Amino acid sequence: MNNSNQRSSFFSNVDWLTVFLFITLCVIGWFNIHAAVYDENKPSIIDTDTRYGKQFIYIVVAIVLAMLILLLESRFLSALAPFFYVTTVLLLLLVLVVGHNVGGNQAWIDMGGGFRLQPSEFAKFATCLLLARYLSATNVKVTDPKSFIIAGGIILLPMVLIKMQPDDGSTLVFCSLVFVLYREGLSPYFLIVVGLLVTLFITSLLFPSAYVVAVIVIATVLISLTIKRNRPLIFKVIIGAAISIAFVFGVKPLYEHGLKPHQRKRIDVVLGLTRDIKGVGYNQNQAKIAIGSGGAWGKGYLQGTQTKYAFVPAQSTDFIFCTIGEEWGFAGSVVVLGLYLFLLLRIVHIAERQRAPFSRIYGYGVASIIFFHVLINIAMAIGVMPVIGIPLPFISYGGSSLLSFTILLFILLKLDSNRMGVIHG
Repeated sequence: MNNSNQRSSFFSNVDWLTVFLFITLCVIGWFNIHAAVYDENKPSIIDTDTRYGKQFIYIVVAIVLAMLILLLESRFLSALAPFFYVTTVLLLLLVLVVGHNVGGNQAWIDMGGGFRLQPSEFAKFATCLLLARYLSATNVKVTDPKSFIIAGGIILLPMVLIKMQPDDGSTLVFCSLVFVLYREGLSPYFLIVVGLLVTLFITSLLFPSAYVVAVIVIATVLISLTIKRNRPLIFKVIIGAAISIAFVFGVKPLYEHGLKPHQRKRIDVVLGLTRDIKGVGYNQNQAKIAIGSGGAWGKGYLQGTQTKYAFVPAQSTDFIFCTIGEEWGFAGSVVVLGLYLFLLLRIVHIAERQRAPFSRIYGYGVASIIFFHVLINIAMAIGVMPVIGIPLPFISYGGSSLLSFTILLFILLKLDSNRMGVIHG
């Protein structure tokens, strides 16, 4: 009788709406991978010699893995956080030595049988777990310099190792965890400063430095006149303006010498500083053509000409959204975006209802990483951000990607299913 009650309690406490969203996105991804790399000689969607057949296997494994996570004892997740983190760090070190190079990135470990493991994908959930464990500890406050440095170090270590591969896209994903620190008390001024620096960086590339500096000086004078009775604040404004001017003059040398030529060209294409539709701008140009050609309702399943004739490289992975746009049209794209929005809102809702700080912090880590992936991937596909190569969660082809996102999400669902039994921390 007790076992029956426990099973009943287990099924009733799981957030099945989120599970439904997960399965829906996986199925959408599976069908779009089928469309993106369709082979007339192998039409079966479960043919394991094809990418869509392998994705079917990955989905089945992901569902089994999800169920196993839900059967775990949730208290072990916090205890095992250091183990997961150390293991992924060791794998990131191992991939630098024995890794398989694909597209210039030494990011995969060959597992045999055509399957590869990408440690950087699994580092995401491991970092979220350890960050949540540390920030939820007694007397740890993100506003304290020591706590901030340690939390930053937890995020920075995998970033450095992934950058060495070098995988710029996966490296940047970890920057999204700053939103976790913000939720836990980091001053909003930190985000404002980062936003201003990004704005200055872009404007310094688009306009002559003298013009940007002139705008900063004029803005400083106007602000100072507005708050002329508050001398300490005026002093801070002047210091901020001086730092901004120094940053402006440092942008172009940093841009020229800190980035690789192909990275600069990708940014130049997005900013409209150059036009190179046959070179680095080819992928994005073809992606925009594919999405735009879908119109309102799309060309229909397996009817996309840009997709069928492989005009867009990496269309089953980084540019999978092009297939959605071409074959499903604007309506289908809105549906997919709506599903992601619903999923993200659901994750934030789950995070906020947690009684344990560890679970709440981890939940915001999950939301941050998925949001960043969706934002950058789609922005890259429609040409408003440079190509950096990150998958669309649950939809892009790839076992490591799907399994890592599954682990990331279902650890949260497991923690949530046990929230009523948690009293504190």
